[in-house]
Amino acid sequence: MRRALLGVLAFTLIGASPPTLDSQYVLQRYALALASLIVPKVVVYSYTVAQVGPSNIEQHHQIYRSGTDVRDETLAVDGIPLSRKLVRFSHHEDRYTVDRFAPRTDAYELLFLGTAKDGHHLDYIYEATPLNRPAGAWIDRIAIDGQRFLPRAVHFHSSGLEAAGSGDIEFAAFGGYWMPVVASAQARVKGKPARERIVWSDYRFPESLPPSTFQAPEPLVETTPSP
Repeated sequence: MRRALLGVLAFTLIGASPPTLDSQYVLQRYALALASLIVPKVVVYSYTVAQVGPSNIEQHHQIYRSGTDVRDETLAVDGIPLSRKLVRFSHHEDRYTVDRFAPRTDAYELLFLGTAKDGHHLDYIYEATPLNRPAGAWIDRIAIDGQRFLPRAVHFHSSGLEAAGSGDIEFAAFGGYWMPVVASAQARVKGKPARERIVWSDYRFPESLPPSTFQAPEPLVETTPSP
């Protein structure tokens, strides 16, 4: 009895290894998770972007998005807060949602490579081979989160007439949604090396945003003072 109790105590102190799931079961759960994926319609967040190469920039932004309506506030440039933020309005889909980076099994062959410990659970690493090589960008590796069964990290390649490179993007849970955390890319643009890194933070998911969020303020009307 004493030996059994000591064994249990040692098991507790050392910590049990997370159980390994069957790789095909993980892919089944992955397909179900993608099918039920919910992308927030309204979201507010911050991001920083740093580029080194043909153009060097470092900026901090605050984004307000409702559907395709976007308010982009530039708050700092090169580490210096702006005394007056720059505000831009646009209408476009989010380029960094998880469903844009998640390889589907009808377009990719996913070959199980192994597992990687992620906190108290495992992530499942797969090599991704496109069934038909796309023209602009493709994925060659994915790590599937062993709890949410959504992409934790994706490695991708891109090619074009003037630029070619590769990069990684990582995702995590925020408020019930699966959102990007950090992305980095390396490329050659017109034969010259370039790097980019984007970090997202401070996610908020309000039910709605006032319409004025996406409307530029009316310019002040200058009046001629009375003589």
